[in-house]
Amino acid sequence: MSRRRKTAPSMVTAIANDAFSNPLFRLGYGSQSPLEATEYPMTRMTGNYALLNSLYRDNWVVQNVVGIIPDDMTKEWITLTGALTPRQITELERVQRDTGLRDQINRGLRWGRLYGGAAGLLLLRGQEGALDRPLDVETILPDSFAGLYILDRWCGVTPGARLVADPADPDFGLPEYYDIQAGEGRLAASVHHSRLIRFTGRELPYYEQLAEQHWGASEVESLYREVVKFDNTSANMAALTFRANVDTMEVQNLDQLFSMSSGEAQRRFWNTMQAQSVMKSNFGYQLVNKGDQIKNTQYTFTGLSDVHESMCLSLSGASRIPMTKLFGRSPAGMNATGESDLQNYYDYVDTLRQSKLSPLLRRLLPVLCMSAIGTIPADLDISFPPLWTPTAREVAEIARDKAETIIHVFQSGLIQADTAQRELKKLSDETGLFDSITDEEIAASAGRTYQDVTALRDPLAELTYSEEETDAEAGERSR
Repeated sequence: MSRRRKTAPSMVTAIANDAFSNPLFRLGYGSQSPLEATEYPMTRMTGNYALLNSLYRDNWVVQNVVGIIPDDMTKEWITLTGALTPRQITELERVQRDTGLRDQINRGLRWGRLYGGAAGLLLLRGQEGALDRPLDVETILPDSFAGLYILDRWCGVTPGARLVADPADPDFGLPEYYDIQAGEGRLAASVHHSRLIRFTGRELPYYEQLAEQHWGASEVESLYREVVKFDNTSANMAALTFRANVDTMEVQNLDQLFSMSSGEAQRRFWNTMQAQSVMKSNFGYQLVNKGDQIKNTQYTFTGLSDVHESMCLSLSGASRIPMTKLFGRSPAGMNATGESDLQNYYDYVDTLRQSKLSPLLRRLLPVLCMSAIGTIPADLDISFPPLWTPTAREVAEIARDKAETIIHVFQSGLIQADTAQRELKKLSDETGLFDSITDEEIAASAGRTYQDVTALRDPLAELTYSEEETDAEAGERSR
C-alpha cells in the first residue's frame, strides 16, 4: 500500500500597503496614482563631506540652521551651584574665560550639527604622553587645563573598533579609543574616551549609528530637499523680475521681410531695432513706421509671495527654528508677531541644553575644579538661566497676581502672617520685589493671623456693646 506524501500548501505572498482601494478613482495599491510612485531611498547624505562643506560655505540658510541653535544654547552661560566661596567662583569663571571654553563648546556643537559628529580633546598640561590612559581626575595639576581642541568627524578624529564594555561608564557601547590624525593622515595619538567630549548630531537608531561610525546624522540631511525647493523658488522669482515689463512692437509684413527680402534689408531692419533700443528711455523718442504698434506687457506677481512664504514655513518646520530667528522676520498674517513661536522655540532649546549640553559640562566640571581650585565640592552642580525673559510690564503683572493670591489666602485665615511673608519673599527671584523682607520680620510675625494684624491697626476693633445696655445708657454714652 503506497503512502501519499503530504505536501505543504503553497504560500501566496502578497503586498498590501493598506486596506483601502478604489481603482476607478486611481486610489490604493496597484493603481496609477502619482502617489504610488513616491519613494524614500536611503541616501545617507551625512557621508558626503564635500556637499556639506559646499552647502555651509555657500548657503546662508544652512549657516543659520547649523549655527542658530548652538548660539542660543550658549547665549546664557551656566551658573555654578554648591558650597562654593566667592573666590572659588571667581577662579572657575576665570579659567573658563582664559581658555575660551564657551566658544569652544559652541564650535563643537556647530560641527556636530553640520557633520553629524565632532569631538573636543581635553588639553591638560603635563599629561601629553598619557592620552591613551584613562583620565584620573586626582592627577590634574593646578592651572593645567588649557581648554578643548575641537575636531570634526571627517578631519581629525576617528573612532576605534573596540567598545566600552563597562555598563557603569557613561560611554557604554561607544568606542573606547579614538585616533587623532595629524597632517597628511598620519596618526598622532590614540586617545582614551575619558579624555574626549563627544558632540553628536541628530540621533539615529542603533544600526544607523553603526553605519555612521557611532556618530549621528547631519542636521542638514533631513532638510536638504526643503533647501533645494527654497533656493529654486527664490532664484525663479528673481529671474521673473526681468520679465516684469516687456515691450512688443507689431511690424507689418514682418514674415515677408525675413523670407523674401535680401540680406541687406534684414541688416537694415536689425540696425533700426538696435537704434530704437538705444534711443528708448523715459526722456527720449521712439520712432516707428506708420501702422506699426508698440505695446507694453506687464507681468503680475500675484501669488508668488504666498509660494515663497510656504517655502519659508517648510524650512522653518524642518529645522525647528521659527521664522523670526531663521529669516529675521515674522510670518505673514494677522497678529502674527512670532512671539508664541519664540516661546516654544526657547522651550525646545532649553530641552537641548538639559539633554545635550548639561552632560558635557558635568564631565568638564571636575577637570575645571581641580585645575582652578584644587578640589571638587560634593554638591557641585550647574543651572541654566532662562532664555525667555518677560518684559517689565509682564513682571509687574505676575507680581501683582501672585501677591494678590497670597494676600487672599492670608485673609481667608488659611495661613499665618509669617508664612505669607515667606511666600512673598520667594517671589523676589522671579519678580525682583519683596526681597527686603528680613528674617527678623518673618520671625516677629510668627503665629499671627489676619484678625490679629487688623486688630492691632484698629483700636476699637475689640470694643463691643452689651445686648442688655439700655437706651438711656446708650444716649448718655453718646453725649
